[in-house]
Amino acid sequence: MAAAALACALALPACSSTGAGGSAGAANDEGITQGAAWQQPAQTALSSFDANAATGQNGAAIDVSHANDGYVAASATADSRLKLVVECNGQSYNYDLAQDGTPLVAPVNMGNGTYTVRVMRNTNADRYVELCRTTVDVALTSEFAPFLVPDCFCSYTDSSACVAKARDICAGAQNEGDVVRAVFDYITQNVTYDYDKAAQLSGTTGYAPNPDATLQSGTGICFDYASLGAAMLRSQGIPAKIVTGYVSPSNVYHAWIMVYIDGSWKSARISVDQNTWSRVDLTFAATQGDDRAAGYVGDGSTYTDRYTY
Repeated sequence: MAAAALACALALPACSSTGAGGSAGAANDEGITQGAAWQQPAQTALSSFDANAATGQNGAAIDVSHANDGYVAASATADSRLKLVVECNGQSYNYDLAQDGTPLVAPVNMGNGTYTVRVMRNTNADRYVELCRTTVDVALTSEFAPFLVPDCFCSYTDSSACVAKARDICAGAQNEGDVVRAVFDYITQNVTYDYDKAAQLSGTTGYAPNPDATLQSGTGICFDYASLGAAMLRSQGIPAKIVTGYVSPSNVYHAWIMVYIDGSWKSARISVDQNTWSRVDLTFAATQGDDRAAGYVGDGSTYTDRYTY
């Protein structure tokens, strides 16, 4: 990903069900889970914007007090479009920031190093001026830290409906493989693909999924599936990355999740291995057997990552 990329607002053209490689599966494909005994977390790990710890100017403020915990946050007010830019190690992620002062949480997703965080205001066409910047040397408490808390593309609180549902469906889990299977089965059996929404958003930018809205409506596009899956898993202490990129054979832009568990889940079509990142494509699994998906579904053999959240 080029350092100058300004694409984290995410265009998701026809972002529908695409292949899951060796990691997708059919509903009720139970298989076998193995691993250490699992206990449901007593508390949900959360993220927040700490105004008292933030620094800034020109109506913008940046909070890096939780950078080692896996995230930074910012808030600003302006009468034109705002961007939060997070840069490290030659990479750059850019997020749409609300103009009314609503805070945004962004993941510290480029590993350890020196991060530069900037708030930018649009001046004309695609030109931006910097309102505020800060730098922070990051030494993550864990490589999983960014993928265990809510962020702008995986937003939830302790009282969110998606968190309550995750607690409910995972209550009887014996190991982390059981947790992944429970979330997978619930989403693939209860969320249907929204073809109208895919057409409406095709070629647009700035879409941010809402896990609770997806849960309530029971419909969504691939980004919605990934966001809901990540929210439910993170709330149960399972590291989950949201990845966007391209899938073969026609390079459809798509979203999926990667999970990391202390254990495994093996079934006829699922392979989530122990102590490694395993791909789980919820959209592909949910749309199997739907003829309408033919124009959207990749072959599942090749995934090209572009952004990770």
